[in-house]
Amino acid sequence: MKVTVDANKCVSSGNCVLNDPEVFDQDEEAGVVILLQENPSPEHAAAVHAAALACPGRAITVED
Repeated sequence: MKVTVDANKCVSSGNCVLNDPEVFDQDEEAGVVILLQENPSPEHAAAVHAAALACPGRAITVED
């Protein structure tokens, strides 16, 4: 699995971090998404996909 984020699309909702704080974080000042793991392990698959679906800005892309 490969995860990419587009910080320009991020609306700082924090849904990504709520779904998987081991893969996503937020910049403390700007509030935009920070990708912690570009290639997370398989046990993160469900949470990463949930984060992508929950992102109102559609800033997260997941390739399986």
